[in-house]
Amino acid sequence: MKVAVVGAGIGGLCVAVGLQRNGADVTVFERSDRVRAGGSGLSIFGNGLRALESLGLREQFEAITSPEAATYRSGQRRPDGRWLATIPPDAVSDLRIVHRTDLHHMLLAQLQPGTLRCSMEVIGAHSDGIVRIRHTPGSASEQDFDLVVAADGLHSGFRARWGRDPGVRYAGYSAWRGITSTPVDLQGEAGETWGEQMRFGVAPLADGRVYWFGVATMPRRRPLSAPYEYAELNRMFGTWHSPIPELIRTTEPEAVSFLPIDELAGDLPSYRHGRCVLLGDAAHAMTPNLGQGGGQAMEDAATLAALLSPIAAGVNPDERTIDSILNSYDKARRPRTQALARRSRRLGTLAHVRGRSRTAVRDLLLQTTPPSALRSQLKRTQDWHPPEVAAVPRRMSSPSGRCEPALLHRHKSRLGG
Repeated sequence: MKVAVVGAGIGGLCVAVGLQRNGADVTVFERSDRVRAGGSGLSIFGNGLRALESLGLREQFEAITSPEAATYRSGQRRPDGRWLATIPPDAVSDLRIVHRTDLHHMLLAQLQPGTLRCSMEVIGAHSDGIVRIRHTPGSASEQDFDLVVAADGLHSGFRARWGRDPGVRYAGYSAWRGITSTPVDLQGEAGETWGEQMRFGVAPLADGRVYWFGVATMPRRRPLSAPYEYAELNRMFGTWHSPIPELIRTTEPEAVSFLPIDELAGDLPSYRHGRCVLLGDAAHAMTPNLGQGGGQAMEDAATLAALLSPIAAGVNPDERTIDSILNSYDKARRPRTQALARRSRRLGTLAHVRGRSRTAVRDLLLQTTPPSALRSQLKRTQDWHPPEVAAVPRRMSSPSGRCEPALLHRHKSRLGG
């Protein structure tokens, strides 16, 4: 079957690899002239690992990450360093932290040559699978596909054109993100530090460098100059416990990104429209408080690839079969992702309570929450397994084709099937 994937983000690349390995003829359209992965880190928990395993990507993913993060003491601390709550280690035993650029390199390396088409924007799509593509200003064409997967992110054009878009809303807080330029010894401690309407998170990467983020309640604004953002970081977090000041100091100002935190303003009634289906942030953009944004995109990709596996290698698949599969995808993914989005929103509200008295009550709540309750919550979040469908042979894929005119430089890697 012919599949168009719109967007070369994590979800789009994952579903492209999964469908391609099951025999589908996949084209990935990326409107930018190159794939831009961003310079921050990403937390992938056990559910994300199982999704990657279902897609045939777990071995490659584990090669660029380390299980060491799962051994660190983690939870919530106060700005003075005192622990408020500690996460039971067995609840995050599969946790991996990955550099987004490394993850994109790995995914791109699994695509067959010519799969990825950069500088090609999908400007329209019919429910019957016909897409309109802009190649250059003033030049456009139409192509016919059996399935269109819209993985075009938070501001999805597909979702907007369906007429049921709830829109995007600002969560009330913004985040700075960075990765240290050199390794930093965390002394076996990571997790988050919660102040009054401010947070700082720390996670070790496989090479010893540290991914970190600072979050603060503020009116929505656009990113400003690197020196200004760097000064704001130091003003807000420079006196917090070690190693937070050191992490900021060992990160180049130009490598710090600032981003307002947005989410979907409401739940979608469906993730599909005819032969078009939404995936990842296009379907369920959520706040990052649970660390599940990337993992849920991977779950989407693994679910869709598994459900389509019996027909992926076929030509002119039956429309009723596709319709049934997309209904199954929607039924499987919508309740879980929308429930997690609500939980993530509530956690952000708790973390950013206003006022000293409310902050003190929040801290007391964290201190008195039993470890068993934390374990149960985390286990429930990660309790996901790919759908069981008829097994089909997986094809070994070749390294991906280059974008025209540019593509991320790729690491040489041994491919797995």
